Amino acid sequence: MPSEDAAAEAGNSLQETQFTAIPDDAKPSSAEALNHQLIPDRSNHNHQNDVRISSYGTANGSADASLPNNDGAKNAPKPAASPRALSPDLLRGLLMVLQAIDHCSVSQGAWRHGVALESEQDGTIVKEWNDPVPWTARMLTHLCAPGFMFLLGMGIVYFGRSRSKLGWSSWQMVKHFAIRAFVLAAVNELLFTLPFGRGRIIILNIVLLALAVNYLLAGLIWLAVNASERAFSSLLGSIYTSSSDDEAEQSLLRDEMGHTSTKSISAWAVRCSWHIHNAVLLAITIITIAWNSWLSPHHGHCPNNTIPGYSGPTQPNSTTLGPWFDFWFLNVQYKHVISPFPPLAWLSPAILGLLYGRIILSRTWKPYTINASNALFGVFLMLLFVLTRLLHIGNLSEDCLRMPEQLASPTGNQYLLSFRSFFYIIKYPPSFAYMTFTMSLNFLLLAFFGALPKKVARRIPTLLTFGQSALFFYILHLLLYFGMAILVKQWFGRELDHVDPMTGKPAIGTEGEPAVMWITWLLGLAILWPLCRWYGRFKSTKGVNSVWRFF
Repeated sequence: MPSEDAAAEAGNSLQETQFTAIPDDAKPSSAEALNHQLIPDRSNHNHQNDVRISSYGTANGSADASLPNNDGAKNAPKPAASPRALSPDLLRGLLMVLQAIDHCSVSQGAWRHGVALESEQDGTIVKEWNDPVPWTARMLTHLCAPGFMFLLGMGIVYFGRSRSKLGWSSWQMVKHFAIRAFVLAAVNELLFTLPFGRGRIIILNIVLLALAVNYLLAGLIWLAVNASERAFSSLLGSIYTSSSDDEAEQSLLRDEMGHTSTKSISAWAVRCSWHIHNAVLLAITIITIAWNSWLSPHHGHCPNNTIPGYSGPTQPNSTTLGPWFDFWFLNVQYKHVISPFPPLAWLSPAILGLLYGRIILSRTWKPYTINASNALFGVFLMLLFVLTRLLHIGNLSEDCLRMPEQLASPTGNQYLLSFRSFFYIIKYPPSFAYMTFTMSLNFLLLAFFGALPKKVARRIPTLLTFGQSALFFYILHLLLYFGMAILVKQWFGRELDHVDPMTGKPAIGTEGEPAVMWITWLLGLAILWPLCRWYGRFKSTKGVNSVWRFF
């Protein structure tokens, strides 16, 4: 089975190793740690060539790992397959299923898109909630975009470590990241811009372009962090060695024979550099979500004295830095460019995925430790979300709720006046509140799937199949649902009371017939499952550099 796990939308998978403690004689030397090599398992002398790394990833058990060098040897013997880490695949599969709800409902006009009828855009006044069913569906599908970005960053670490083991150079990885980003961008143009742009739109960015940009950026950041980490640990080791003249300091580094241990100094430098670079990644994660608030043209506030009856953006959604800058950070709509997913506004969860992957691969963890840590971090993020409501920080929707409950209590905390008000979050661009809420649930789902017994987890074949062929699923499900919508609208459609934003004409849809949408959604999944299962088997037979692995 393939071990590659690159982008959430690229549909690759993770591998599972044994969750056992590493014996002392199997712990990495400083040189191994510096080069991020997979550490031989020296605990079993009958299997000196086995490879064992952390609980969520290994190069073993894949067509990729069978290649002994950069070019690969197709006839090289494959190592024994290792069990898969099921929880990331299950999470990715679930996100694909939830995403299909969004696209199926949009394709046939089953209901208005959003938790509120007006918008989920920064600084937009909202006056009416969506109906309970579409509101609930939309809250669930909010998990998808940040979850995919997180898995994208996480997968880059697994991919990079496995390719490092195969002897890939940094340049080979840069080339791979660039090609995969180009493929994602090309799929975006073919799926969205050409059919929906109708010759008027040059770029129609519906998430895939943001994934492409962030995949390339996260890959380059991972390579830069690795190079910097090695260089900095070497620098620390040389400085510490030359400055450790104090007898008290040296006594801490003496071995049993009384000699100063340079190995201990090197190990200390490696650990220190690793923690410092993790702190840098954490800082980048925070900065790249905070700048969505910093760059907001109206700082996420709606004015108190708006024109009666007006809804929509209270001010132009642009900065003074020009449209080229705005494209990367703000959701924009120009004459020839429409982009609700500004790439750099969505970079934060990808960087968080890099940090998470580094921590997971730093050692062998027990399953309980990983699951408990995921759950605790999910709870921590949820507490941060609650604070955004109480402290009015990072919401991008201050004074924007104008529902009856807010009008009845104009001086109260708008988020505490009703259940749906409390969970109203801004997605375009993602606010800090949006990111903490959605990533909290994603981490809790990781913990839940990780806690399932393997026999139970493997009995969820649909999610595993979708999670292991995610980009193939993504392309196919759009073609399928929008194709089915043509027939569904002919049979059940009617003219709706709002305008189709793509055509400017009255929208046609099945609004008021929810059963039609849910039946179509389930039928689509039933059609997609055997196709994705076939594709998963097909791509597992392809070589390490095959373009088919991108899907």
